[in-house]
Amino acid sequence: MKFGSAIVLLSVFIASIFLPVSANESVWDRETKPYWGNLNAVVYSSPSCSCCEGWSEHLRKHGFSVRNVKTADMKAIKQKYNLPSELASCHTAIINGYVIEGHVPADDIKRLLENKSDLVGISVPQMPVGTPGMESGNQKEPFTVVSFDKNGKFERFKEYSSY
Repeated sequence: MKFGSAIVLLSVFIASIFLPVSANESVWDRETKPYWGNLNAVVYSSPSCSCCEGWSEHLRKHGFSVRNVKTADMKAIKQKYNLPSELASCHTAIINGYVIEGHVPADDIKRLLENKSDLVGISVPQMPVGTPGMESGNQKEPFTVVSFDKNGKFERFKEYSSY
């Protein structure tokens, strides 16, 4: 490869990382964590929830196969999968045996799957504005992805103070 071609390729790569997203693109549309394993998700949500479909679409953009299950009894789903009430949000997904609660970015899910940890799952509690599926223009609230284990221990998995 000639030196000039290498510079062009490097410039394109750097631009893809640092360029702002377009008006039609979410900050969450850019995949930064490749994962080659099974990406099948079952997403349980209320029939009246619209943001859950936005989050499901976010997963699809990142290579997940998503099956949406509408249910009027989300409380029963959360109890079935032993989700701590402090970590609850609007929808609950099961991906490769892990519980994924709320608007968790796809790259964080891929990191969890790649590490094959003993965690029960990860959550973005409540519904912070700006998370995948909860976009609202340029408005973005800081949020934390929280991990939890079978003993009910919580830890910070990833923090988003600015994104």
